[in-house]
Amino acid sequence: MPAHDHRNPTPTRAHHTASAPTRRRKLKPPCGPLRAFSFGGGWQSTAALVLAAQGRLDFQLFLFANVGDDSEYPATLRYIREHAAPFAQAHGIELRELFRIRRDGTVETLYGRLMREGSRSIPIPIRMSNGAPGTRSCTADFKIRVIGRWLKAHGASKDNPATIGIGISLDEIHRANKRRTEPYERIVYPLLDLHIRRADCPQIIRSANLPLPPKSACWFCPFRRLEYWKTLRRDDPELFQRACHLEDTINTRRRMLDRDPVWLTRYNAPLAEVVPNETPLPIDDTDATCDGGWCFT
Repeated sequence: MPAHDHRNPTPTRAHHTASAPTRRRKLKPPCGPLRAFSFGGGWQSTAALVLAAQGRLDFQLFLFANVGDDSEYPATLRYIREHAAPFAQAHGIELRELFRIRRDGTVETLYGRLMREGSRSIPIPIRMSNGAPGTRSCTADFKIRVIGRWLKAHGASKDNPATIGIGISLDEIHRANKRRTEPYERIVYPLLDLHIRRADCPQIIRSANLPLPPKSACWFCPFRRLEYWKTLRRDDPELFQRACHLEDTINTRRRMLDRDPVWLTRYNAPLAEVVPNETPLPIDDTDATCDGGWCFT
């Protein structure tokens, strides 16, 4: 029903006074011309890139919000720069890398914020003593707002919202609509429309002669599974030690504030003890990920 039927005469002021006010139906503003896909560098968003190159997805702009070269998993950055970006360029697709910029024009990274001298902020979902993740702001600060700032700078607004594609697949449909949509955007899930599951993504990626990307997330993300930490300790011991140092730095500050320790895993113990060199790891069937689909896609 339209908000007002123009076949009837305009109601008089007396009519409005005598009867209950009519609640006008709030119409959504039309979607603006700007269309962009949030690119995380994992299976789903890489598959979406291939589908766009094949003409099966209507996206010619992919936005990668880099939380920092010192924060993103190094293998993810290598994959994007050595494989995804050249593939996009070869197919006339723009894959743009964005960063969080401070007011003074310098780049702020997530790892830099965590390690800043005197910082009391823990923006990552650090594990509390009961194993539950704490409150986090990393996705909002370093993904959502970074992309949002770019969109608004390029014309997205409440009256002219941009369409933003998120790479959530059919088997992860519970991750869709996990956050409030901002006024300047309209979020869509094109992989759901195509009934694509995560298991379908490797075939799609290989069909473009691309290697499979690693699972995308920060190398110190507390949502990482124990198998990841075991592999990291074996294959990249220097990066594993940096994670241990990060955990210890956070807890040193918490001890000074007389607060309970926190951890990068849900096992209520230091990372080096949870992931020893040779002892078999406990079974971990959980797959906790960032709900909104901005990471791990």
